[in-house]
Amino acid sequence: MIYLDYAATTPMSENALTIYMKAAKSAFGNSSSLHDIGGMAARTLQASRKIITDMICGNEKGLYFTSGGSEANILAVQSLLNGVDLKNNHIITTQIEHSSLYTFFKSLQTRGYEVSFLEPNKQGFISTDDITSKLQSNTGLVSIQHGNSEIGVVQPIKEIGRLLKKRGILFHSDCVQTFGKLPINVEDIHIDAISISSHKIYGPKGIGAAYINPSVFWQPVIPGTTHESGFRPGTIDVPGAAAFATAAKDVSANMYTNIEHYLKLRKDFVDSLKPCKDRIKLLNENNENTLPNILPLLVDGIEGQYMMLECNRFGFAISTGSACQVGMQAPSRTILALGYDEQKAKQYIRISLGAQTSSEEVQTFAKQLINIIENF
Repeated sequence: MIYLDYAATTPMSENALTIYMKAAKSAFGNSSSLHDIGGMAARTLQASRKIITDMICGNEKGLYFTSGGSEANILAVQSLLNGVDLKNNHIITTQIEHSSLYTFFKSLQTRGYEVSFLEPNKQGFISTDDITSKLQSNTGLVSIQHGNSEIGVVQPIKEIGRLLKKRGILFHSDCVQTFGKLPINVEDIHIDAISISSHKIYGPKGIGAAYINPSVFWQPVIPGTTHESGFRPGTIDVPGAAAFATAAKDVSANMYTNIEHYLKLRKDFVDSLKPCKDRIKLLNENNENTLPNILPLLVDGIEGQYMMLECNRFGFAISTGSACQVGMQAPSRTILALGYDEQKAKQYIRISLGAQTSSEEVQTFAKQLINIIENF
């Protein structure tokens, strides 16, 4: 099986796996305990926290480990809202956020919050003008995803951060898809909080983190919580945090090499599709501000679910969208937001490349893709 679904999850790297096993043996204690074994766990956790925050040029006091990116999104946003004056109950976000945040913001509308969902342009981008047009005197928070998992679009969060900083409005960004793949400097982009995940960067599943600038006031989602400075209840997965930090350090060291690798694979893939270019549309082909490892396709006349199953039959694992929405029959919300109708949106498939993906695999897959289309 050739795996081409790295935007959903990645295999653990050998280094991360080695550190996980070592930490599980030596730092297995509760990091909140006062005995020596607990102290070892606490030191391991603190070292992991520093490694990750150094990657984003942040303060280690602002990093809180979670069970993954989805929980980090929800806890970060709700914690920030808990610290905002109740009268500032207007939120700005987008139609193309990850399902964890989109559904959460929908639920906030039933709890007295006013939420503006921005529509992107036909390429999937949100501009500062779009945000400015929706700002109100009671806007308390803006949450804009950095990189979209379905179409790879990278939003101008530095410009957005500068705009909101001047107005004193809190800014959160879901950086799950971009952490480790693009440089992130939380001070430079004037951002108050971000969410990240381990299993997108060759770390273990089941652990992520939220970063909130220590100068920003927030309140716990669950009052009385003691773990992670009150951010989240539950004993911390110390081996998972150590493996997360290891994976983060490794992927950061290879970031620019990986970007070049993805750009080369992308070109090889596009070139290999030329015999069938009238049937296959690469949505972000001419957009520079996109993640080069994410290749969103529309296959004319064939539904994505059929393409995914056929690809699987021939030994290729691809996706029809966010893994968090598997089983849903509705077409991709992101593709609909670009202006496509439901029938066209159902023709969407996603190929996402990894550091281990080879040019030979990409070209072999392209040939099989063409074969499936021609024999449909």
